[in-house]
Amino acid sequence: MRILKRLTLIGLICVLGLAVLGSIAIGVTYWLVAPRVPSVASLKDVQMQVPLRILSADGKLIAEFGETRRIPVDIQNVPANLKHAVLAAEDADFYHHSGIDVTSTLRAAMEVMLHRGEKVQGGSTITQQVARNFFLSPQKTYTRKIIEIFTAFKIEQELTKDQILQLYLNKMFLGHRSYGVAAAAQYYYGKKLDQLTIAECAAIASSFQAPSVVNPIDHTGHLIARRNWVIGQMLEHRFINRAEYTQAIAAPDDAAPHEPPIQVNAPYFAEMVRQQALQRLGNQAFTDGYVIRTTLNSHLQDLANHALWSRLEDYDHRHGYRGPSAHVTLPDPATPAELAKALASRGDLSGLEPAIVTAVDARAARIYVRGGQTVTLPVGAMQWAMGYARKAATGGKGAASILQPGDIIRVREVLDTPASKAPATAAANPTAGTAKHWELEQIPAAQAAMVVLAPDDGAVQALVGGFNFQLSKFNRAVQTARQPGSSFKPFIYSAAFDRGYTPASIINDAPIALPDPSKPGGMWIPQNDDDKFRGPMRLREGLAQSVNLVAIRLLDAIGVRYTRQFVTRFGFPLDAIPANLTMALGTASVSPMAMARGYAVFANGGFLVNPYYIAEIDNRDGKAIYKADPVRACRTCEARLLDEGKTTSAPAQPDAAAGDPGALGDTANALAATTPNTPLLAPRVIDPRNDYLMTSMLQSVIYGQDGTGAAAARQLGRSDLAGKTGTSNDYHDGWFCGFNANMVATVWVGFDNFTSLGHKEFGARTALPIWMAFMGPALTGTPEDLLPMPPGIVTATIDRTTGLPAPPGDTNTMTEMFKVEDLDRLREQAKQQQNQAPAYDIF
Repeated sequence: MRILKRLTLIGLICVLGLAVLGSIAIGVTYWLVAPRVPSVASLKDVQMQVPLRILSADGKLIAEFGETRRIPVDIQNVPANLKHAVLAAEDADFYHHSGIDVTSTLRAAMEVMLHRGEKVQGGSTITQQVARNFFLSPQKTYTRKIIEIFTAFKIEQELTKDQILQLYLNKMFLGHRSYGVAAAAQYYYGKKLDQLTIAECAAIASSFQAPSVVNPIDHTGHLIARRNWVIGQMLEHRFINRAEYTQAIAAPDDAAPHEPPIQVNAPYFAEMVRQQALQRLGNQAFTDGYVIRTTLNSHLQDLANHALWSRLEDYDHRHGYRGPSAHVTLPDPATPAELAKALASRGDLSGLEPAIVTAVDARAARIYVRGGQTVTLPVGAMQWAMGYARKAATGGKGAASILQPGDIIRVREVLDTPASKAPATAAANPTAGTAKHWELEQIPAAQAAMVVLAPDDGAVQALVGGFNFQLSKFNRAVQTARQPGSSFKPFIYSAAFDRGYTPASIINDAPIALPDPSKPGGMWIPQNDDDKFRGPMRLREGLAQSVNLVAIRLLDAIGVRYTRQFVTRFGFPLDAIPANLTMALGTASVSPMAMARGYAVFANGGFLVNPYYIAEIDNRDGKAIYKADPVRACRTCEARLLDEGKTTSAPAQPDAAAGDPGALGDTANALAATTPNTPLLAPRVIDPRNDYLMTSMLQSVIYGQDGTGAAAARQLGRSDLAGKTGTSNDYHDGWFCGFNANMVATVWVGFDNFTSLGHKEFGARTALPIWMAFMGPALTGTPEDLLPMPPGIVTATIDRTTGLPAPPGDTNTMTEMFKVEDLDRLREQAKQQQNQAPAYDIF
């Protein structure tokens, strides 16, 4: 008995000694590593890396930029099944331990001893993993493990269990650039967290351990095994019942890549915003969760996309079928898997789907479309391609003269509507959902660009920089410098109106020969597009019919130097404008954006606005850190200034500071300076009467009897449109710039290598159809909006031939608009000629 008591006492002394020694060891260990244990206070306000999101004006997603996919989520918004799946997989006792699981830690220590000191994985609680992922390196050392344990204790003291779990669920890498459970759910299943099934929750939870090897997409066998183990753990810990377990185990793994749900197709625009974000915010732009709200109108962008794609394809059709994209030899018969493999490297390009021809005869071709659909392509769906010279090689007729089995082609699905090429998507066409059919297409060889601005403040409402961003990232809307052709003439006419010319002024459309500075002793003999001469013409006729020689003689009369300076009022840099008479033919170097800005002056009443596209930048907390404050056109502000006595000088006169737009509008901002919440006002750059006359002239391009834009009047059925066609030398560029008081849209068509678009491919035939296809639906349901006639404009009856006020009894008359002082001068001139033989000034 004494021996037993003595042994018991010795045992207690040993245990107490070991406890003391253990405490001393722990204390010494903590004393040694304490300086290396990080402060965990920062976890209370941790900032996760979150990608940049770019939204349209109506809140739709345009793009995301960032190396990581992450959607931060609050713990209360994480469904119970997902929390339970993660706990079952990683730390079932998470809510009961104090930061470490002693049993798991001892088991891991035993594993180390059994493996003779080799470091093994395991034993880490969720809290320890948070400590490791936020503060420590992934290097496996005993020192790091000890620091991890002490850090976990500190985390448990500073944060609640829910706060720790929230950090964990948002922080962890789960494969394929996805960080956090919300991003993983979106990428692997295209779902929000509350839409996940138990099996999907378990699959995501399975990815925490080794995401590069076990995730819902890669190594499916490993994933299923791990997922089913997690589901079993959920049952064991009573997170789910037997019926739920059985259903979850039987569920297939249907994960697939799901990129962010882009709602607006505007990649060229998105890249412009990305570059601006980088300039404004630095490299943190793509990691700090910024949200950029832009000026883009998603509806108008959809319309612009469809208009450009469809009408550029129409142009391409006129120049023939160039053959299939590729040709492969197919086994007979080819299985769906073999057909899908042949198309695997090809994707959708601006609505053009890749397809492979499986059979063909004279009446139709049988094709397999990417995605698994097999359809019949009747000969009527490829009628435009019938001129393609492949008949000699194939000996076939009808469809067989164009296509062969094994041809890889492009097709587009369109609605069965009278207006062919209606898009088969509800976003671009609200009637989507009716019967559809497929048509043979090809990727256009030419390119096009389109810019849509709000004329009152320059907001970019739609922008397309080319046919397809994947094929070419060069943004032709802003980066190109092309010759605008006759679409540049309105700026020269505006300069002439500032020098006393009127819409009724007569210019002689006759041959002209001028010295050519580029050729010593040579002559420059410009021509009209149709090589015809019409004789004396009024300026209104000359612009409407786009007569080159009228523009050249007019420019020569008012002076190249003066005109060049005047045109800078519209926002064009001086060095982009040629210092010679070729300016009249549109040989400047401009982009569609620059032309849209110039035409916005005509649309808004004479003010120069600055195009902008970022309306607001919000930080990750939703607080605005930047709001755009653009200058705005205000047609009534000058009158208000004068009425209120808030200006020291009247608006500048037409001849003031031809090269200084600010000199014509600086006084307008006096109102903004004295009135709270008044926006900055854009400078007036042309007299309102000049603007009104020019808009009237540009309406004649559309509504005039021989106007080059007359097709718009016939098709759109509105009376408030104005614009100008443009075609550069040898048909290298086609343009149409048009507007009403609420919208400016500019379209350019051409080849990147400056190849000719083809004989007679004028802007009226290449660019105008795109403009009409956009402007028609864009203005549907909107009231017609015409600029009001400003003071100082009068109408008078003139003689069509002389352009002078018509004398009594004259029957060859029409009504024309004038500045009041110009009409007075012309009336005096007409009186002087009443008793003389008919005569008038012709240049």
